[in-house]
Amino acid sequence: MTMVRAGAQPTWFGQPRGLTILFLTNMWEQFSYYGMRALLVYYMTKQLLFAQGHASMVYGAYTACAYFTPIVGGVIADRYLGKRRAIVIGGSIMAAGHFLMAFEPLFYLALGTIALGNGLFLPSLPSQIDDLYEPGDPRVGWAYNVYYVGVNIGGFLAPLVCGTLGELYGWHWGFGAAGVGMLAGLAIYLWGQRYLPAQVRHPPAERGAAPRGRFDRATVLLLAAIALAVTVFRGAYEQVGNTVALWADVGVDRRAGSATIPMTWFQSLNPLLVMLMTPPLLAWWRRRAEAGAAERPARKMAAGALIVGAAYLLLAALEAAGGAAHWLWLAAFFLVFTFGELFILPTGLGLFARLAPAGLGATTVACWYLAIFTGSLSAGAVGALWSGMNHAAYFLLLAGIATVAAALLWLIDPIERGVEQRRVELR
Repeated sequence: MTMVRAGAQPTWFGQPRGLTILFLTNMWEQFSYYGMRALLVYYMTKQLLFAQGHASMVYGAYTACAYFTPIVGGVIADRYLGKRRAIVIGGSIMAAGHFLMAFEPLFYLALGTIALGNGLFLPSLPSQIDDLYEPGDPRVGWAYNVYYVGVNIGGFLAPLVCGTLGELYGWHWGFGAAGVGMLAGLAIYLWGQRYLPAQVRHPPAERGAAPRGRFDRATVLLLAAIALAVTVFRGAYEQVGNTVALWADVGVDRRAGSATIPMTWFQSLNPLLVMLMTPPLLAWWRRRAEAGAAERPARKMAAGALIVGAAYLLLAALEAAGGAAHWLWLAAFFLVFTFGELFILPTGLGLFARLAPAGLGATTVACWYLAIFTGSLSAGAVGALWSGMNHAAYFLLLAGIATVAAALLWLIDPIERGVEQRRVELR
């Protein structure tokens, strides 16, 4: 593989220009994904008239499939298509799936099409980030948090645009807007090719010319342990678009003066807070690193899981108090929830990408999405409990799940310390 490194090209905002291209491509892809997701549970329960338990299971199965297909897609990208072709083909298939959502009889086909395209697209984009930097470049540690902001700009705009169109003018208008967002992301990616690393795809008979690295046992153990902890964590985390969305519809006083805030707008709070909170959080982490007090990734992720658990404790307290909660309490929930999220999700993605052997970048990132796949399945099962449980007890259950994930991540820390030490010795 031939690469154009950061030192050989100009920068934007102090980072390689290719990071901006990946950032914007990802932003629009996430706009399409979260735009459709903002409508999905409401569409199933209000338009298709699915029972709540069935809708939650379909929601969990869809999000799980969207993160299972990247496992196969990452291997295909690394071995056959190359990352660029995988992104273009996958993005095109995803756009088609979003437009199919406009037709009720094609509902399940549309979900499957989006998940299929996502398999090629999702692991191939972030796995290009490391290729933009020289080995040892300190900027790469913050690049994944910058990239994560792109996820959340798209996630912020999506409920406001797609959610408003779907809720006020018709579900199919919202799904169509999601498809347009996917096409915008593809257009940006194709335009910005000159700022990205040049990649050479070797056919199977020629792969001896581009030897691939291998995983050592300790690294495999570390990644598997983190994947298990993240699987547990996402059982609670994914409820923000599922049962928390249902609670926002019926358990929250959404009046603001004489107006009522659309329920889908609250799903924009999480990405908005990511954008607002990331810069000061990165500055704080940078100061700690310069002072020699930086937390290792597993401990940082454990802290994030505990903070998310505290957010669910707040909802449990509101439910126990009785009556409809003021919408400002829901905003407070998202503030705490998002702060915890920033400690765990971009950190985990960056750790998987950084530990990838040569030539297996997309495959290793796909393993991160495997944890999201299994976590989404567990989230669907947990979400199905909503209708049969006292809601205060349900939110306590979510807090407990997040706490278990934190404990697992804390126990992983010695394994991670050993892997990092070995990598330093081999440099």
